[in-house]
Amino acid sequence: MWLRINQQDIYGKILIVCVFAWVSGCATLTPQAPIDSTIKTILTEPVADAQTVPAADFNLLGRIFIQDQNQSFSGSFRWQHLAISDEILLFTPLGQAVAEISKNQDGVRLITSKLEAFYANDAESLTEEVLGWRLPLNGLQYWIQGTHSPATAAEKDINNKDQVIAIRQDGWKIHYSSYAPAQLNQPPLPRVLNLIYENLKIRLVVDDWKAE
Repeated sequence: MWLRINQQDIYGKILIVCVFAWVSGCATLTPQAPIDSTIKTILTEPVADAQTVPAADFNLLGRIFIQDQNQSFSGSFRWQHLAISDEILLFTPLGQAVAEISKNQDGVRLITSKLEAFYANDAESLTEEVLGWRLPLNGLQYWIQGTHSPATAAEKDINNKDQVIAIRQDGWKIHYSSYAPAQLNQPPLPRVLNLIYENLKIRLVVDDWKAE
């Protein structure tokens, strides 16, 4: 179901962010040295009430690379995650708006660059229908912070620095190529991660981490 809308405030917000996202999206992707090999694998079980274990809040800027058997896409993104909502803005490498994805207790909304609005109960099915590739938002809010979702069973590979280097969960394989330097009173956060689901490959590079 879709609805054409004319929301100048939303469009203006996307345009404002475009300039900053363009600078981030044009940065060259430097090769990353592989992190240490697997030391141990941990199996985790679902938490009885996963709603009581929300992902920590964050606000980040980064780059995204999509590839499957039918298409490829590269660009930049901005993601603000709060306990009760998510807002993700996607851009082309030149900073042109591609989509705005927002999630709250009522569901998920996707607004295209043509200001067409689409709605669904989950981001994964909505992005696959509209954009042609899956965005596993329910799990990704945890994976991008280097941990697993408590809602379902998972396997985690840990290195000798107690960093997660791979997660397998909900049919997705997540591999961490590098971590950002540790900040004051905070552990290192992932900088480059690669996600694989069947023929779909998603690479995320975090250029600016602001964990709350």
